[in-house]
Amino acid sequence: MPLYWPFFIADYSSALERAVIACAIVIFISSVDDLFVDACFWGRKAWFFLRRQSSDEAPSLAEIEGKAEQPIAIMVPAWLEYDVIARMVETMVGTLDYAHYAIFVGVYANDARTAAEVERMRRRYPHLVRVTVPHGGPTCKSDCLNWIVRDILAHEQTHGVAFAGVVLHDSEDVVHPLELRLFNSFLPGTDLIQIPVMSLEREWYELIAGTYMDEFAEWHGKDLIIRERLSGMVLSAGVGTCFSRRALLLLSQERDQQPFNVSVLTEDYDIGVRLAEYGMRSAFCRFPVSFVTLRHRWFGYGRREPMRLDAPLCVREFFPDTFRTSYRQKARWTLGISFQGWREIGWRGSLATKYFLYRDRKGLVTSLVVVLAYFVTAQMIVLYVIAMFGLWPGRYPSLFLLHPVLFWLLAANGVALCLRLVQRFYFTRQLYGWEHGVLSLPRALISNFVNFAATVRAWRLFLSNLFFGTPLGWDKTMHFYPSAEAIGHVPHSHSALDEETIAEAVAYALQVPRVHLTALMVRNGAAGLPQHPWHLWHAVPYRAEGETRLCLAIAAPLSPFAAKELAAHFLPIPGLRIARESEIEAALRLLDGESTAFGAIGRQKGAARGTFMIDHGFVDKARLAEALDEYDPEVDGLVGEYLLRRGVLTLTMIEAALAAQYAAQPEGQTPVAAHQIAQDGAP
Repeated sequence: MPLYWPFFIADYSSALERAVIACAIVIFISSVDDLFVDACFWGRKAWFFLRRQSSDEAPSLAEIEGKAEQPIAIMVPAWLEYDVIARMVETMVGTLDYAHYAIFVGVYANDARTAAEVERMRRRYPHLVRVTVPHGGPTCKSDCLNWIVRDILAHEQTHGVAFAGVVLHDSEDVVHPLELRLFNSFLPGTDLIQIPVMSLEREWYELIAGTYMDEFAEWHGKDLIIRERLSGMVLSAGVGTCFSRRALLLLSQERDQQPFNVSVLTEDYDIGVRLAEYGMRSAFCRFPVSFVTLRHRWFGYGRREPMRLDAPLCVREFFPDTFRTSYRQKARWTLGISFQGWREIGWRGSLATKYFLYRDRKGLVTSLVVVLAYFVTAQMIVLYVIAMFGLWPGRYPSLFLLHPVLFWLLAANGVALCLRLVQRFYFTRQLYGWEHGVLSLPRALISNFVNFAATVRAWRLFLSNLFFGTPLGWDKTMHFYPSAEAIGHVPHSHSALDEETIAEAVAYALQVPRVHLTALMVRNGAAGLPQHPWHLWHAVPYRAEGETRLCLAIAAPLSPFAAKELAAHFLPIPGLRIARESEIEAALRLLDGESTAFGAIGRQKGAARGTFMIDHGFVDKARLAEALDEYDPEVDGLVGEYLLRRGVLTLTMIEAALAAQYAAQPEGQTPVAAHQIAQDGAP
């Protein structure tokens, strides 16, 4: 036996060479494909550079700020998001520079903790709607979204509003203030608008999470641009996507009121392909903006300082930071895009569309081959070192010596690898600085192993489903919401003194119950009543659904004049309830004949009123900040009641501020305030 072991090693070495050649051929084919996309991108960039034009075809800032706002709905599916959903909603409301929007958060019937957090936010923000999926979860993201869409359509009928677009977000997303204005500029003429997705910046040692920074920087900085230009199709990224009303209605009719395909795990990919098949217009928009971020210099060892980042308007979020969570998330993407996409979509479409479908699916093979090539090459190096030291005397002539063209194949792959790394450095450096650009090089190796594990898992799940019927469920990724420091900007509204806080304080001080008005409640209350000067009294009649009792909603204490007038018309005065100021104003406009008044409740006057109270000295800013630092919702209850108990807010402050704000506005633009009537003594 000792006489034969050199021949066994020689046979094994020859087999390794054949494996290297097979891997090299697959990698070469994939590299040629990548080089074609690279050539298209850099050729296009050179063309626009020579013509001295911007290659990003986006509207100007004046265009997006100048277009009248249209109602927009935001969908947020949630399963076990109790630890992040409240902060996400608070940050979104405090950030968005838009008025006419509503947020629909979908929660499952068996997810009580998330439902409680969403309900807490719903009481605070009038434009947030809690959608309850009637069965237990998790099912799949598509199922949750379909229930949200049903509720959006029902909300339109109830409130007399038609949303021009519906935006898809996840509960970990950080939005840009201009996002809805950008979408608004494309609506209703564009049916799918996608903005880039970008990873929030991670520390230098977070190598797994850093791979998302590198990959999304390149995908959304190059690949998606070329895909749109060559195939005319834009795929949804699952977040930062806006669908037109026309698109959503068409998809709902196509699948029996289920616009999102429940048989796939990547509903975003599926819906983009389906819209393209219907010939609907789509756009991948890169609108240039600036962020301010805190960044450590010199790989985390230098001084941390604020830096301005020029980047496209995008959705930012944290991605997984462990090997297991990362490959499981990517396995879901691979399973949905490659396997289920192949089964559901096939190879339909134009030649360009088929080409990009091939690019989506080639990873089923190339992700495995790349790591196999690492493994085989490492063994060949070991055998080469053994042969150098004379420990293995017998070997067959190398195939690379017999066929010199194989050296050129390996050389071509080496050049292609260098080009890949150079471009990865370029796109990462653009967004995150040269330090992360350098780190993107070793992270490329880590990314290959993550993708390998994800592909193996996707193959296993697919084959198990195919042969044994194992169900494919929502393999949820646990989400983490960033701190204000990580986000890099502070929301521009005083959310602690929004109108919900003020309404809580008024209700607590007067010991009057709260009410949340809807258009239907106001119509029921006004039905059969004669014309009354509701504007003068700043009170609104309403009847709760299914009740016959008439009530009055107010936002502030009635003045003596208003109380006397109401007593003259109603004996006794209907039961009083406290509503938000924006709801009172919407109800008054509804009574004046503006049928869509409730659809306009968005970034309410209440938030501006809180700012007014702080800026004009009605509330001590230092005392407010101190009280909020000590505020614990589990112990202190509603924030409005808490601030009233602490003496930071008083009923006198609120009344004085309301009167001052009304007095400061031009005559004729606001209803006559009850406080002014009390002072003037006449209607």
